[in-house]
Parts: sequence; structure tokens; C-alpha cells
Amino acid sequence: MPEPYDVITMGRIGVDLYPLQIGVPLARVETFGKFLGGSPANVAVAAARLGRRTALVTRTGRDAFGDYLRRQLREFGVDERWATPVDAYPTPVTFCEVFPPDDFPLYFYRRPKAPDLEIRIAELDLDAIRSARVFWVTGTGLCAEPSRTSTLAALRARDRSGITVFDLDWRPMFWDDIAADTAIPSDAATPSDASIAPNASITPNASITPNASIALDAPGQAPSSPGQAPNAPGQAPEPDTPGARYREALALATVAVGNFDECAIATGEREPYAAARALIAAGVELAVVKRGPEGVLAVHRDGTVTDVPPLSVEVVNGLGAGDAFGGALCHGLLAGWDTARVMRYANAAGAIVASRLSCSSAMPFPHEVETAVAEGAVASRRAGPTSWAPTTSADRAGQGTGGKRQGRAMSAGRDGQGRAMSAGRDGQGRATGRKG
Repeated sequence: MPEPYDVITMGRIGVDLYPLQIGVPLARVETFGKFLGGSPANVAVAAARLGRRTALVTRTGRDAFGDYLRRQLREFGVDERWATPVDAYPTPVTFCEVFPPDDFPLYFYRRPKAPDLEIRIAELDLDAIRSARVFWVTGTGLCAEPSRTSTLAALRARDRSGITVFDLDWRPMFWDDIAADTAIPSDAATPSDASIAPNASITPNASITPNASIALDAPGQAPSSPGQAPNAPGQAPEPDTPGARYREALALATVAVGNFDECAIATGEREPYAAARALIAAGVELAVVKRGPEGVLAVHRDGTVTDVPPLSVEVVNGLGAGDAFGGALCHGLLAGWDTARVMRYANAAGAIVASRLSCSSAMPFPHEVETAVAEGAVASRRAGPTSWAPTTSADRAGQGTGGKRQGRAMSAGRDGQGRAMSAGRDGQGRATGRKG
């Protein structure tokens, strides 16, 4: 029997075309860099960089961009055998604008349909998925068929064995059939993924309480069993909503990872501790709630709570920070570390990528993460061929950033109505990164 993979991820892939002129509106950018992109692909790369044997289940177009992505996976040490081509649809591309430290609008080109949503059950190697030490899926995989059915079939094949991670990954622009009926509350706060703080000065071990506990059920109630719905009445999602589909996946996972907005879609809860409790009641053993500038909260079914602060970093591009966090999370869980150590390590990995321009090629090596953890900060470093150009307020206003232009896919830092939301920056100059 073949040796099991350490990590298999499943879902989105594409080509990231990122401007090499930072702080310049997209209409004025003249040079771009081409990179492997897509959150599950980046997570696989991040785990491979940390020494794990990884593979990706996805699909591309049968085109030059698809060939490029498979070559990139191989070069990053990710097994691409299950990254198969689709004749009917082109490989997706994604553009972004880079306005550090907290504004990185995304432009997705996934029409008429992304090939990675064409993953079919018959093409899944369920034996390999079942035997992998970590299996990672995302909410985007639930947004359309046949990917939705295939994602749930893969989760069922796992039967909650090993470490089965559901990354909530809420991308409203991908849910054409029902997204219009689903809205994030207008007072939603930071939706970011990895926790980083460009100007803050923090102590790495501050606010970490690995032995603290919270009550996961009301007094007198038995502990929630995996897959049980939250106790609060009226919180169960209606049928055929993103929430209902998320809850189906949560009942089959052992770890859930999400930010405030993603937790709200999955559970109806945005307050971090309430969201963690609801995720556990929905089925998982470990709930990881990314709190933006407040760091990350991890709550285990046994009641153990870990609350880890962000790291200080000068942000260049926050779009890949959440994926670096995910790959490092997998690495730490596989290593058997205690939850506090895993979260510190994952935070540091995310902060490192936020200090760099690209996503996949920016994923850190172990010595880099260990240095950041030890120092409690990421040294200023701008990697890659970047050019910096001043941008006036008139330039920005003319370009119309913030999700206000027609026909533009909005980033994870925007709400369902196109209102610009905080990308993890608060009044004290702290910022956080996001998924690619």
C-alpha cells in the first residue's frame, strides 16, 4: 500500500496575476507577476515548504495556464496527479491591487465556470483521501455542483478519521444561485484570516491560556456530540442556503477554521467564543476563529481555550497570509504540538507571507517561521521584483477601489452588498492578512 500523504487539499486553483507596481491602481499598472494561486493550492504549497508530503485534488482548463499550474505544483513539491484538465472551461485568473497595509481588492475571472468546480466523485481517489493524515476542504467547494457532492463524498469517506479540516472560506461572489439571499450583518468587523500587526509591539507569549476552559453547553446539559445542532433556537440554517451546506460539512470535519464573517455564515454567530461553541456543537473537535487584529482564538471540545495575539509585521500584501496560516496549522497538528504552540507558529507563518508580495512562492521555510516565533515579529523584507510608486487620493478615488465598481468580484474583505469593510485594520494601526 502506498505511503499515506501528510496533507491532501481539495478545491480552488488558478493563476494569480499580481501587479509588480505596489500602490498603483490596476488601470495604471504596467507589469505583473504570474503565480500559482487558489487557497487550497496555497495551503498545500505552504505545508510542503514545511517538509510535509502533500497533494492537491483540483481541476484546471486544458490550456497553457493549466500546464503552468501543474508545473508549479511539481516545483513546489506538491503531487499534481489529481490536478486534471477540463476541456469545457478555461483556467481561472485573478488580478489584485496592492495598497499596503490593508487594501488588496481582488478581481476574479472564473466565468462561465471554474474547472475546479468540475471535480466529480468518479475521479476521486477515496482510498488516498481516506488514508491521508490531514484532509483539507473549503467552503468554496460547496458553492456549485458537481464539486459540492464530491466534496461531501470525500468528507464522508474520511468518516471523521485523522485530521479533517473544513476551511469555511466564504466567497459570496462564487455562490450565484443563492448568494443574493445571504448577507453578512452590516456591522461586521474584520474578516481577515491571519493575524498580523504592522505597528504593534507585542510579547509572543502574552494572552495565551492553554489550560483555560469555557462551558460548551448550558449548565445541566450534556456536552454536545459531534454533528449536533447549536442549542440556541432558530439558529439552524434554512435548507438550500450556504449555511445549511456548511453545516453538512462541519458534521463531517474534526477541525474548522474561519474568520468572523465565515463563522456567521456557518453558525449565525459572530462573537468569537459563541462562534467557536457553535462550530463545536456542529461537529468539530477544534474550532479556530481568526480575530483579525486581536489574534486567533482556538477552542477544543474538551473546553481548552487558547487565545494568541498577532505578530508585528510591515505588511506588503496580506492576500496569502491565511493560506500560510493553514499550511502551518496542518504542520503543527501533525507534529502533535499543544494548541498554543500550533497557533503561535501558524500566526508567524501568516505574518511572514504578509510581508511579501506573492502568495505561493512566498510561503516560508521552517527556520523562517521559528525565527519569527522567537522574535515575536517579522523583520521588514520586501521580496521579489517590486517597484513602488506614490499614489494620490485622486488616483485612488478615480480608480474606485472598495468594491463600488460594477462587474467587479469583491474580495473577502467586502460584504455581500459591496460595502467596503475593514480588512483587519483598526484605529490603532493594526492590520491582518487574507486568503488568496
